[in-house]
Amino acid sequence: MAKVAHSLLERVKGQLLAELGQDVRDERVLAAVASVPREKFVPDELRAFAYENRPLPIGHGQTISQPLIVAMMTEALELKSDEKVLELGTGSGYQAAILAELAGQVITVERILPLAERAAAVLGELGYENVRVCVCGDVLGWPEEAPYDGIVVTAGAPQVPPALLEQLAPGGRLVVPVGARDVQELLLVTKGPLGLTTKRLGPCRFVPLVGPGAWSSADLGFAEG
Repeated sequence: MAKVAHSLLERVKGQLLAELGQDVRDERVLAAVASVPREKFVPDELRAFAYENRPLPIGHGQTISQPLIVAMMTEALELKSDEKVLELGTGSGYQAAILAELAGQVITVERILPLAERAAAVLGELGYENVRVCVCGDVLGWPEEAPYDGIVVTAGAPQVPPALLEQLAPGGRLVVPVGARDVQELLLVTKGPLGLTTKRLGPCRFVPLVGPGAWSSADLGFAEG
């Protein structure tokens, strides 16, 4: 039975990769998606749906992002194997695993302790030694280890957070969803020699980013503690 289930997952995974290949041209990104077992990052009861091209709930009001969005955000970063990348919003740990396939070092931060602990455990079990999961509290990003060659934000912000631009290295790239709480535009911001340039990558929908320069707890209608 286990072999049958694995075979079915592999077949659906192949279909997903073919679908992603229509929009994602970077073969390194597609290879990373092929290498990372997404079923390990979703709740057990949802493993049969792991390779459907849609987000899935992971508890605590959070989701594992749609594979297409993960691949698009990763492709936009154009990571090199010796670069350091920061992820905001560890969630399940899936995006961090994809980044770890392409970058030299990944620091991923999460506000929700149980999610951070589970993601760290899964990433450790899969052998991702170049990923560190940190619990960030109210800090936006992880400034003590800045600057970063790439920053990816897996939650929506009302604006491009200035704190993240400060943590970006010269030539660095920031991918962040910006807009209202229910729908955003995915932006690629590059810190070039003449200043910042911004490219629009398309509409998206993420859970809210909480922290300085993003949404506050009051904005979202709940109290801390």
